[in-house]
Amino acid sequence: MTAHILLLGNIVSSVGQIFQPILKLFASILAFIYAIIPNYAIAISILTIIIMGALTPLTVKSTKSMIAMQRVQPEIKKLQQKYKGAENRAQLNEELMRLYKEEKVNPAGGCLPMFIQFPFLIILYDVIRGITNTVTPAVKIPANVIDACHLTITHANAAPRYIPDTSKMYCDLVAHNGQMNSFGIDLALKPFSHHSSWIAAIPFFALVGIAVALQYVQMSRMSKRNPASQQNSQMATLQKFMPIIFAYIYFLIPAAVLIYMVVSSVIRILTQEAIFASGAVKPLAAPVATQRPAAGKAGAIAASSTEKKKGDVVPAASEDESSKPTANPSTRSKNKRKRKER
Repeated sequence: MTAHILLLGNIVSSVGQIFQPILKLFASILAFIYAIIPNYAIAISILTIIIMGALTPLTVKSTKSMIAMQRVQPEIKKLQQKYKGAENRAQLNEELMRLYKEEKVNPAGGCLPMFIQFPFLIILYDVIRGITNTVTPAVKIPANVIDACHLTITHANAAPRYIPDTSKMYCDLVAHNGQMNSFGIDLALKPFSHHSSWIAAIPFFALVGIAVALQYVQMSRMSKRNPASQQNSQMATLQKFMPIIFAYIYFLIPAAVLIYMVVSSVIRILTQEAIFASGAVKPLAAPVATQRPAAGKAGAIAASSTEKKKGDVVPAASEDESSKPTANPSTRSKNKRKRKER
């Protein structure tokens, strides 16, 4: 048992060492921005803009894939009806792959932004947790840090990680015991962290509400652009429950990471609107509902009358039909009497 625990600890440590350069990179970029604009919220917002700018090509590609998937939904349903049952599952998969290849559709492309944002969410969460790291009891501050930061204290509970120990962000975090004070709130705290009062906790819950609302707006705008997706029960369910799942995550992360989610959602919404406005992706048209005629004789008459349009010309009788003489009623009666006499 002890050997398994040690092995698991070694694996986790190895994975942590692999991601250390990435964490240090993002933390260093954040510290560099903070040195220019010494405000944590603004620095995180600028870092978010940089990240989302790098992800814009993937966002455009995923939006196109999402629209393409909605276009082929009728064909997918036909194939599913044609190849029902477990015995036809292999044939159905082959036909679906053929359809995707012909239409150049990537089934997972529409979910790409949702999965891409999770690594950055985790990275930023680890960065914030690292730079706001605190220890108990207070540790002695190195002499070079005291000189570089012009500190008047020799011991502190703050022990920031990932950022240079002579950066302005490091100095401010040490001086304020790891607090990320910005616009009157500590961004290192979570919504359910210990706050001085319930009034002080309101901004944190407001950030969660804004982040969830933006998630819903993003999915709702995409759904309205694609009327066909509103008839897809899976898409409707996803639209309802995904913001709720994200809300649960938002309650567990610091406010600094919530700022990242808010800004990134705004950028995705604006990017989405710009894509449709530019015509790079055309939204789907609403499906045309076909009206069936009423049953019975009245329905047949109505159906035939609707097919005739104003100005339709009634076809003339053929020459054979027009050349046939029309029988006189009196002539027919005389012939009938003669046959009886015979």
